[in-house]
Amino acid sequence: MADYAGRHLRRRAGWCCSFAGVPQSPDHHHHRSLPSSANAAPGGGGGGFVGAGANARKQQLPPIPKSPSSFHSSPSSKLAGLIDYPRRILSPGRVSPIDPDADPPPLPPPPQQPAPFVAVREEEEGEREAEGLDLRLCLRGRDGGCVVVMELDSAVLCESSAFFAAMAPASAAAGGGKRIEVDGVENVAAFRDAVELMFEADPLRWLARAGVSRAIGVLEVASSIMFDRGIRSCLEYIEVVPWNENEEEKLKNVFARCTFDEALSKDVLARLRPRHKSSSSEDLTVQLIQSVTSSTNNGARKDMQSLINGLLSKSSVYQKDLSGLNKGSLYQICCSCLNLLVELFKEDSEPKCHPHGVLKVTDSKTKIERVSKQSENLNWLFEILVNNDMAENFVELWANQDELVRMHEQASPMFRYELSRISANVFIALGRGKVQCPSDLRSQLFRGWFTPMLMDFGWLQRCSKGLDTRVLEESLGQALLTLPLQEQQSLFEEWFQCFASSGTECPNLSKAFQVWWRRSFVRSWVEPCGSS
Repeated sequence: MADYAGRHLRRRAGWCCSFAGVPQSPDHHHHRSLPSSANAAPGGGGGGFVGAGANARKQQLPPIPKSPSSFHSSPSSKLAGLIDYPRRILSPGRVSPIDPDADPPPLPPPPQQPAPFVAVREEEEGEREAEGLDLRLCLRGRDGGCVVVMELDSAVLCESSAFFAAMAPASAAAGGGKRIEVDGVENVAAFRDAVELMFEADPLRWLARAGVSRAIGVLEVASSIMFDRGIRSCLEYIEVVPWNENEEEKLKNVFARCTFDEALSKDVLARLRPRHKSSSSEDLTVQLIQSVTSSTNNGARKDMQSLINGLLSKSSVYQKDLSGLNKGSLYQICCSCLNLLVELFKEDSEPKCHPHGVLKVTDSKTKIERVSKQSENLNWLFEILVNNDMAENFVELWANQDELVRMHEQASPMFRYELSRISANVFIALGRGKVQCPSDLRSQLFRGWFTPMLMDFGWLQRCSKGLDTRVLEESLGQALLTLPLQEQQSLFEEWFQCFASSGTECPNLSKAFQVWWRRSFVRSWVEPCGSS
């Protein structure tokens, strides 16, 4: 009953195959090899999966004669990259080439395990011919380590592939049935899948079971053997399913090596590359940054900021050949956020009563949230500029905010410290050498924002929002030491008085103060030669 079911299945499929790998050495006791030709059944019956089990009888496929029926050269250049044309016959016990006319040495006794394939019974040879399986296709891997033998209906094979249609007349010239041998196949599994697809009534369903990766392999083989129906089916299936990144790269490589009909491949190509030139990634990134800064949802804004940071990271896989962001567009966004921040502080400084004595009611919580949002936007933009070596102009922009400095003194400490949060990040970048600015610009920055920093340091400690105040103290002192000594003295005197009265509510710049003191009063100054 099992034999009948197997024959019935082969009659529907129109093909069957067997495969085995060449063992590495005769001492390998667990290899799976082709059985000895001494047990080959007369009549040249091919191997096929018709049964399995420990008691199954193994027979060797008769050796393919060295004759015109063994085709070793392609009638077309379509197999470039898939087929290595010189024939190599490997000994069952070694991997080196041997004389094809010499008798192979006897194999060691087979281990007691299921055979790698089961040969077709002699009495079924006639049935195979009646079913139309009149051609034997032998595929050998590039290194000779994998052999696949398929019994096929030559009519279906030749009708499906122009490559095999050109081979078939020569393979039929020798007696004893048609044989085609293809050596040096790079991807034997994909080649076998492509041949199997020729006999499928519903190729799309077969490809859906196989998956995208196998479909891409079949597509490349189908192009090489001029299997047009297979090419069309693979492209139709690949276009409608999702790909992962590895599959996308594999598909790009196939399109780089093979040429497909434009009408068939246009939809797949549309997913691989845009049909028309689109805006550059730099312009698109600026648009995304603009969308983040105008977002009204705090949680979503933080998530999008993290997403943009990942895209712009120098170690990111997406940062390929990116020449840089559009500096002018980024500073336009910075100015927009800064103008909104100025307007919010102007609202807070306006009189709380109308001319007729009516008290104006303001929502302090809403104002704090709005100020905090713009402060976070500016800090995030400054981080992007620093990472892309474009932050010098931001320092100049922030140093020139004289109006904000004046309104800072009158504003509530509940939200004015957000301005000092921006100053803190600028001072950290200067103190760590991430931003290089001229001396006069650094002096202007300290004249405007050093005093507000001393006033707001306690609030920055209590509401850090990710700011490391220890790093701020160290960087603030280092940045201060880059100023001319006379300006250092003025600023250190101001700090000393603040620290003496406020203690930990004021940044601790003791280390930087000691450095300044030694430079100013302890170390002697050597006058340069020629000075008066």
